[in-house]
Amino acid sequence: MPNPEANRSQHSRSRARPSTSAAPRQPVRARASLRQLLRVASVASGIQFGWALQLSLLTPYVQQLGIPHQWASIIWLCGPVSGLFVQPLVGHMSDRCTSRFGRRRPFIFVGAVSIVIAVVIIAYAADIGWILGDTATYRPAAITVFIIGFWILDVANNVTQGPCRALLSDLTSKDPRRTRVANAYYSLFMAVGNILGYATGSYSGWYKVFPFTLSPACTISCANLKSAFFLDIAFIAVTTYISIMAAHEAPLNSNTVAHAEAVVEESGSAEEAFMWELFGTFKYFSTPVWIILSVTALTWIGWFPFTLFDTDWMGREIYGGDPNQGLIYDTGVRMGALGLLLNSVVLALTSLLMERLCRKRGAGFVWGISNIVMTFCFLAMLVLTYVASSIGYAGKDLPPPGIVIAALIIFTILGFPLAGYQWVS
Repeated sequence: MPNPEANRSQHSRSRARPSTSAAPRQPVRARASLRQLLRVASVASGIQFGWALQLSLLTPYVQQLGIPHQWASIIWLCGPVSGLFVQPLVGHMSDRCTSRFGRRRPFIFVGAVSIVIAVVIIAYAADIGWILGDTATYRPAAITVFIIGFWILDVANNVTQGPCRALLSDLTSKDPRRTRVANAYYSLFMAVGNILGYATGSYSGWYKVFPFTLSPACTISCANLKSAFFLDIAFIAVTTYISIMAAHEAPLNSNTVAHAEAVVEESGSAEEAFMWELFGTFKYFSTPVWIILSVTALTWIGWFPFTLFDTDWMGREIYGGDPNQGLIYDTGVRMGALGLLLNSVVLALTSLLMERLCRKRGAGFVWGISNIVMTFCFLAMLVLTYVASSIGYAGKDLPPPGIVIAALIIFTILGFPLAGYQWVS
C-alpha cells in the first residue's frame, strides 16, 4: 500500500528542486531614495539646455552660413530619422549590456561625450571652414562641417535620452508611485533646462563674456552662439556627472542575457510578426480612430514649422532683418528666444495643472481646446506678419513695440496648447 506521507514528502522535494529553465535571479535592488531619483533625473536639464539652444539658434545660424532658407528644414530631418533607428537600437543594446558600470550609465556617458564633441564641431564650423579656404560670402566647408556636427548632435541626443529614462525606470521598478515621482522629476528638469537654454539664447552679450570667441570667420552672432555652447558643455558635464554618480547599477548577469535570448529564439520571429501585425491593424481602425490620427498628423504639421522657424520668423517677419545683413535679424532671433523662454514657463506651470484639468473636463476636451488655441495663435501670426509688412519698416528701423509685444504674447500663449498636447498624447 502506498505511503501518503512519503508521497507528500517526495512531491514537496520535487517542487523545491529548481528548474533548469528558470532565469537566473538578479540581486534585490534597494529602494531608491527621492534624493537619488532627483540627482539621476538632473541630466535631463543638461540635455534639454542644449536642445533649447539648438531649437532657438541653429536655424538662423545655418542661414548665416549660407544655406538657403527653403533648405534649412532639410537639415532637421536627422532628428526623426535618428529617433526612428537609434533609440530602438540603443534600447536593445542597453537592455543586454553586461558592463561592470551597469546597463544604462555607459550609454549616458558615451552620449554626453558625443554631445560635447558635436557642440564643439558646430561652434567652430565657421572657423574650420575658414582654415579650409572659405570666404566671407562662400562657405561650403563650414556648411559641411556644421551638417556633420548637427547630425552627430541629434544622434547623441537620442543615445542619451532613452537610457536616462530607462535608468529611472530601473531604479523605480515595481513601485508605481516612485515611477510617477521619477517621471515628474524628469519633466521638471526638462522644464528647467528649457528655461535656462532659452534664457541663454536670448542674451546677446555673451561675446563680451567670452571675447576669445570672436574671430575673422566668427562675427558677433556666431560668437554668441559659440559662447552659449560653451555654457552648454559645462552644464551637461556637471549634470551627467551628478546623474551617473548618483545611480548605483548592479551589473547585468551574462547568464540572464543568455536566458532572455534563448526565450526569444524559442518564441521565433516574434518581433517581425509584431511589426507586420502593427501595420495590419490599420484596416481595423474605426472612423473615430482615423479622425484622431488625422488630427494628430495635422497638428504636428503645424507644430513642426513653428518649432523650427519660430526665432527665424521673429527675425525675418517681425524685425524685417536678413540673416547676413546687419544685426537687426540677430536682435529678432534673440527676442524670439525670449518668447520661447516665456513659452516654456507657461508650459511648465500648465503641466502642473493638466492632470487635474483632464480629470475634471476629460482628456478629449483638453485636447480639443488645445488644438483650437493653437490654430488661433497660428492665424494670429499670419495676421501679425501682414501688419508688420504693411507698416514698411523692414531693413530701416526696429519694429514698433506693439508688434514685438504681440509676437511675444503669441509665443507665450502657445505654451498652453503645447502642454495640453504633450500631456494628452
